[in-house]
Amino acid sequence: MTTAQRRWNAFRRNGRAWWSLVFFVTLFCLSLCAEIIANDRPLLVMVHGRLHSPVLHDYTERDFGGEFDTPADFRDPLLTAYIDAHGWALWPPVRFADATINYDAPAVPAPPGGGNWLGTDDQGRDILARLLYGFRLSVLFGLALTLAGSVTGIAAGAVMGYRGGRLDLFGQRILEIWSGIPVLYLLMLVGSMFRMTFWTLLGVMLLFGWMRLVPAVRTEFLRGRNLDHVRAARALGVPQWRIMLRHVLPNAMVAVVTFLPFQLNGSIVALTSLDFLGFGLPPGYPSLGELVAQGRANLHAPWIGCSVFGLLGGTLMLLVFIGEGVRDALDPSVTNPAPSPRR
Repeated sequence: MTTAQRRWNAFRRNGRAWWSLVFFVTLFCLSLCAEIIANDRPLLVMVHGRLHSPVLHDYTERDFGGEFDTPADFRDPLLTAYIDAHGWALWPPVRFADATINYDAPAVPAPPGGGNWLGTDDQGRDILARLLYGFRLSVLFGLALTLAGSVTGIAAGAVMGYRGGRLDLFGQRILEIWSGIPVLYLLMLVGSMFRMTFWTLLGVMLLFGWMRLVPAVRTEFLRGRNLDHVRAARALGVPQWRIMLRHVLPNAMVAVVTFLPFQLNGSIVALTSLDFLGFGLPPGYPSLGELVAQGRANLHAPWIGCSVFGLLGGTLMLLVFIGEGVRDALDPSVTNPAPSPRR
């Protein structure tokens, strides 16, 4: 049995970490299909023997018996009655998108019920739909920031640790200065100069998100560059980039993989915090931080705060359990337990 198989089996034996991974992946896959689960358009519409797919294509009122070329509003009672009279419509389980306003709600914010399973926010939008779309946005942002920051941090730490000397000292001074820059003030400055979008915020956060892995990778490369097989490869004339990739990097990846779930956790918290403070994504994005701010501002509507707190707390807890499972699986004492002494 290879080392990778032993580590995977050790992770599988950790029931808490394994089921946390299964549950998190299931939630993420469901969020990727958010348009099929929560949407204000039908999935399929059959009218006069013709099949339409409003989720994938845009249609006008004229396509369904109307007189204008304006986009079809499938929540319009007249259009709904026309479809029911001349065919049928297959709706998603939740008939609201992330920005759909329920004008039929008895109050704003409305408690759970009447088609809104978790109620509505202070603008009449369905909370379940916004949680679903917001979870997808937060996880995708966290994954992009984690992966891009990890690649940059691994490259910087590898060069600093393997080369050493003045380059290492100069790199450490840059890290000390760069880490002292206040990120919040920089985001306020960038937000006042440019329109903050998903990619703009990701780029600004990436300027500081790559530094977390540099110390761990640098330490592994400092230790690994003096190993016997590395020195032998260097004596044989093997290119330095190949030595770094094949002989030193695999040992450093153990520390990197251990940090990845916690990196993702911190990225999601950072985006939520910025949205809560008003320095994150602009209005219009399905933001979990905005729901947190609404929960604070509407204490008389506890379903808002409880819903977003349950999703955020559950997500962060799952990622922590996954990270602990990965850490234990990479521990040699767990994957290669010492044999019990014979009596």
